[in-house]
Amino acid sequence: MSSSNMLNRVFSKKIFMDLIEKKNNVVYSAVIKRYLSGIEFEKNSDAISEVYNVLLKSHRNEYIYKNTLLNKLLLGRHSLRTTTALTEVPVGKSKADFILINGSATVYEIKTELDSLERLKSQLDNYYKAFSKVCVITSESYLDRTMQVLDGTNVGICVLTKRNTISEKKEMVKDFSRLDHEIMFKILRKMEYEQIIKLHYSYLPDAKPVKYYSECLELFKRIEIEVAYKYMLKVLKMRNKVVIEEFESIVPKELSSLVYFSDFKESDYNILEEFLNKDYRGL
Repeated sequence: MSSSNMLNRVFSKKIFMDLIEKKNNVVYSAVIKRYLSGIEFEKNSDAISEVYNVLLKSHRNEYIYKNTLLNKLLLGRHSLRTTTALTEVPVGKSKADFILINGSATVYEIKTELDSLERLKSQLDNYYKAFSKVCVITSESYLDRTMQVLDGTNVGICVLTKRNTISEKKEMVKDFSRLDHEIMFKILRKMEYEQIIKLHYSYLPDAKPVKYYSECLELFKRIEIEVAYKYMLKVLKMRNKVVIEEFESIVPKELSSLVYFSDFKESDYNILEEFLNKDYRGL
């Protein structure tokens, strides 16, 4: 396995659940041996911190961008109690990397130093069919090219700086003109679109199972588009409910995104805490 593949995989739920439950993982072990050989760690949390620093210094992949967005925006600027983040949400023919929802919603499309800008325009076109605010977050080395591609558009641009801060370079402008009922509806789970329809009409359609989805879609389409949009944000905001007290007291900043998007139960937090505090014994 190549070095880049190992680094891209190391901060994933599968690898960390292996570490926590089985006390070992081949990829994690290989990264430690390749990049941190000879360094002594007191606790497992120290080893994880150093592995994260390797990515920060030499391989700022998508995980680093998502984790920085979560730490700086959701946890730093907002809070777990008022704001929800979503990831890998299918929107039309694209998947939104990171969506932040509080009173409004912003889609962040991540373009790392390791990515291409080839599909960027089509991705952004898809996002505007379901969300009114869109921002590209990229590296300083990609800034000029990104500014050229997005010149004259409503898309915002942020940079993940070399100091790992988020710097706004182009302000985003709300655009409701391209919202599409059907694209928005397809983002929703059954329980979510039923909640919207019941809230708006005070009833659900009395239809056979084979026609139920299309009947619900037709009712959704009749709702004025910006009202439907507000309904959608309201139900999406209810996703990704973390166990706040445990998250805030146990999860180190290096693992914020991994834990937040992994649907951890209370028992998972307890196992994670025990692992982080244990003496590092090598792998």
